Amino acid sequence: MVLPKTPTAHQDDRAAGVLLAAACGDALGVPYEFRSRLDRDQSPQMIGGGLGPYAPGEYSHDTQMAVCIAQALVDTQPVAVQDDAATPWVAGAMLRQARDLWKSGRHAAGNGSLTRTGPVALYGLHDAGETAEAARLVSELTHADPLAGDACVIWCEAIRHAVLHANFDGVRAGVALLPTERRAQWHTWLDEAESQDPHTFPDNGYVVTALQAAWSAITRTPVPANNPAKGVFAADHLRLALEAAVRAGHDTNTVAAIAGALLGARWGVSAVPWHWQRAVHGWPETTARDLIGLGVRISHHHMPDRHVWPLVDRHPRNANALTPYRVAHPHDDGVILGNLPLADLDPADLDVDAVVSLCRVGTADFAHVPARDHLRIWLIDRPGANAHGHYTLDQAARAVHGLRQEGKQVLLHCAAGRSRTPTAAARYSGLLGIDPTTAMTDVCQALAPNHPWVNFELERFVFDLAGAAQPAVAKRAWNTSTTLHSWSAQE
Repeated sequence: MVLPKTPTAHQDDRAAGVLLAAACGDALGVPYEFRSRLDRDQSPQMIGGGLGPYAPGEYSHDTQMAVCIAQALVDTQPVAVQDDAATPWVAGAMLRQARDLWKSGRHAAGNGSLTRTGPVALYGLHDAGETAEAARLVSELTHADPLAGDACVIWCEAIRHAVLHANFDGVRAGVALLPTERRAQWHTWLDEAESQDPHTFPDNGYVVTALQAAWSAITRTPVPANNPAKGVFAADHLRLALEAAVRAGHDTNTVAAIAGALLGARWGVSAVPWHWQRAVHGWPETTARDLIGLGVRISHHHMPDRHVWPLVDRHPRNANALTPYRVAHPHDDGVILGNLPLADLDPADLDVDAVVSLCRVGTADFAHVPARDHLRIWLIDRPGANAHGHYTLDQAARAVHGLRQEGKQVLLHCAAGRSRTPTAAARYSGLLGIDPTTAMTDVCQALAPNHPWVNFELERFVFDLAGAAQPAVAKRAWNTSTTLHSWSAQE
């Protein structure tokens, strides 16, 4: 096995997106499974129902199985996942039954193993051979047909490659990991997917057509050209392609879950819309936070960072911001701006209904707030560390706006309340119709006792999103230090 390397910030983002985006695709497709196919102008919604019936945002057995595989991978090696995902005796019985079914000539190449193997790709990020072997082993627990194993090998290699390199080239590279005699046929099937719309593969309960429908949805959905001022982002490809996967019809949630794992690996958790992150959940009491944490832990081989994130109950506070600090947003007193130490206050003293966190938090931080109303936005206070900075900052502001539309008192905070908080708050002001110069000036003046020092890159995003030029004079005026924030891994 190739020894693991420390993932970059962008690779962490993408690893964290694999399970989450798969679950979002699953929950998005649940209401439309085996029902009339949606038209091109119809946008699927996480409204629940389906064959469950499921609650709005609840994912199905497809993600449940992937979570089981992910939990097994957190504590073991891929070659042992068969025994950890099911007890050794049960695993042996499953393998025998799967092989007997295939040898009998009955249908044994369904899409079930393909929808659950995505997490396998995160364990052997730097070892394509190990990933391919593990993908086939996990597939064979229930699907002995080599075609099912082939599909899992291709898709896991695509996910592994996307996490490392932020592109979809791994799909074709995955074919090279198959037995020589089956490679040409798989290239033909991929060619078909790239030339035809997702709904032209209607029998997508079959593993080949399920993969084709997912790949078609990904490749035939154009990647938008970034235009922040018009609210258009390349990261929107994740959402648009998942919607296209659902519109393929038939086994909608499975196809979208398959597509979601690869889309999450390519675009990352920072590209998942805030309202999807808020809604998605499922057995066993798993939320977006849990899915993100599983992805990171697998890719790090269960080694959390030096602050024990994402497992720590109480995330370490910034050494330069240990005292709770809060102030009302200058343009909406229903929004409180503050820092992470506010989590140490008595809930009655904090008096908020919802929290939007722009930094890492512990599992017990703000525990009194329902999971659905605690949004964690993947925004890093380090220039160049955000793969989709404009989109993510905009999503943070829209999360605040959406919660306020529901009448909630919202806390918006980062580690120290000095850098990410003012820029996200200023973007929220922009959603209220306030120009960015006024927004930045008023927010920073309100935070002045807390010594805001704005990350210049995030500040530029505020102006780009408003379609305005960033004024250098004003920039100097509202920053109390010419030195950028000394980022202390409070990401």
